[in-house]
Amino acid sequence: QAGAAFNPEAVASAVLPSVFRVRAGSSTGTAFAIGKPAAGGGTNLFTNYHVVDALWQTGEREVFLERTDQRFPATIVRVDEANDVAHLRTNGKFTGLVAAPAAVKSGQQIVVVGAPLGLEDSVTTGVVSAFREAGGGEGPVIQFDAPINPGNSGGPVINGSKQVVGIATAKARNAEGIGLAVPIKVACDGFKIC
Repeated sequence: QAGAAFNPEAVASAVLPSVFRVRAGSSTGTAFAIGKPAAGGGTNLFTNYHVVDALWQTGEREVFLERTDQRFPATIVRVDEANDVAHLRTNGKFTGLVAAPAAVKSGQQIVVVGAPLGLEDSVTTGVVSAFREAGGGEGPVIQFDAPINPGNSGGPVINGSKQVVGIATAKARNAEGIGLAVPIKVACDGFKIC
């Protein structure tokens, strides 16, 4: 029973080394390492498309991953505009987080890691409020109540087993406690890097 207790501190310390502030031209967000090492070495990462869209539109492909006083160049490999996901790759070697095999359930406790307003290594906790199926041209989304802000975009939403369940994308405007994330399965199925 005690072993199954939700421990945000343990989750955070396990995942923080794999999460970065991403600087894409004038915009910043969050990116995280995912899966096994990239082909030919290096690391694959996910972030939101809207974090890198201005660069992508102009044909630019270089972004920077930042952590404390270190900076690593990364390349935008591919994007999925519809689901707001972008695949980045860097030559640096970082531990990839593991995607959760099962879909989230309402009430499940989660940790969200990111760089809101550029404040890197920020950790918030909450629960999954609901899993919303795809509808009206939108993909499925995870609704959660952990506080997020601009800059959290692209950060991982993690379960108590230290597995990624989603990619934080937005908070509902004019509302408190409504955060939204792309389910990790959508990103993994689309990019095959998990």
